[in-house]
Amino acid sequence: MAAKQFGPIGIIDIGSNSVRFVAYGGIARVPSVLFNEKVMAALGRGLARDGMLDEQAMELTLRSLARFRQLGREMGLKKLHTVATAAVRDASNGPAFLKRIAALGLKPRLLPGQEEAELSGLGVISAIPQARGVVADLGGGSLELIGVARGAAGEGVSLPLGSLRVGSAPDKAVIVGALKAGLKQSRLRSAARDQGLYLVGGSFRALALLDMKTSGHPLPIVHNHRIAAGRLSDLRAILGTLAIEELGMLTGISSSRIPTLPAAATILEAMIETLGPKRIVVSAFGLREGLLYRDLTEDVRHQDPLLAAAVEVGEQLGRFGDHGAAIDQWMDPIFPDESAEMQRLRLAACLLGDIAWNAHPDFRAERAVDMAIHGNWVGIDAHGRAVLGRGLSAAFGGDSGFDPRLAALLKPGESDRVLSWGRALRLAQRLSGGTEALLRRTEIALEPGRVVLMIPAKYRELYAGAVERRLQQLAKSLGRIGEPRFT
Repeated sequence: MAAKQFGPIGIIDIGSNSVRFVAYGGIARVPSVLFNEKVMAALGRGLARDGMLDEQAMELTLRSLARFRQLGREMGLKKLHTVATAAVRDASNGPAFLKRIAALGLKPRLLPGQEEAELSGLGVISAIPQARGVVADLGGGSLELIGVARGAAGEGVSLPLGSLRVGSAPDKAVIVGALKAGLKQSRLRSAARDQGLYLVGGSFRALALLDMKTSGHPLPIVHNHRIAAGRLSDLRAILGTLAIEELGMLTGISSSRIPTLPAAATILEAMIETLGPKRIVVSAFGLREGLLYRDLTEDVRHQDPLLAAAVEVGEQLGRFGDHGAAIDQWMDPIFPDESAEMQRLRLAACLLGDIAWNAHPDFRAERAVDMAIHGNWVGIDAHGRAVLGRGLSAAFGGDSGFDPRLAALLKPGESDRVLSWGRALRLAQRLSGGTEALLRRTEIALEPGRVVLMIPAKYRELYAGAVERRLQQLAKSLGRIGEPRFT
């Protein structure tokens, strides 16, 4: 069944470091970004100096907001959220600035610290439903911390430890002290101990990209990337050695973001020391996505974000509509004893199993792999992307052309198994011609030394040369021989 479409919905996020306008469309569970523009206004840079919003930063912000409002009108947005966070909340001239924003025709809402933390937590949950531990959202003016577990966000706090506030050369001991004092009446320290620390915010994402680019990671997509605690000293050394221009060329991080990285690294080190997490995970989703997720009904919230997106993309790019779930069910008997996570990834591969059909035949496998590896998916990590890429490569005939750097992300034995998924998918599509009703009249099964394809006798003519070749290719990948059986 097709997912319900929504939007377009816009969000203007007036942060301490940046002001951003994002328009979303697509499906409610995993919105697609239709438009995204950011202005590094640095509203919060004056807070540490005199407790006020910087006048030049306010003027730049107001000009940007006027543009964003006009763009939203032209886009025909159904709803436009305008939210302001720590810098405006804490500044003595914040209320006056909100009136100037309202004069532009916008309806700004000042988020309390607890709500800002809650929305960041919900944003992480929407992208990583199994998240358990503490979400840390680092902005220019504040650090929000909130506990997450079992699909819900719990207790949260907002601390004045933003990247602009602590300065470019912060003292870790001072930050550790501020964290301990701010969390003294909170259960967040126990919530994080030996669990996950989920990082939200542009500075943390940039830090993750620096980690990936300088460690030779084969897939520099920051969402769900894990930063090893031991890497922070290396990253600090890199930041202290290379000039801003060199760092920008090496990593692609914007020159306006690079100056916040030393503070982000120090704050992260202080959190690791204070909270004692087992793993450190970066999330591409945060406050804005949390706003959208909070408005969803419970049944939509409970949808798997990877599978919901795969259904949408499969329907848009495939020839045969929502046919992938039937293929997955058809091939299930020949892949017994797979873990729940591998079954989930196999279903995603089947839902995406026809996405490259309209490319040139010589490049279909390449296009399918690119979609799997670089698609804007959530609810999946680098390993999962590699699994999808390997399976779809085989589904489009690219058995031997899979990038060995990506194959290194697979676990032992997975490459052969996932190649077999692709060959089974390839057989199902050739056998049925993409018709679900015909596929359901056939069955496939494992027997000792054999992969048996059962076809009703009245459909015997379906078993032609192309089908026979694909059956034997599948059977060979499973260490067996293929046998047709007409029932």
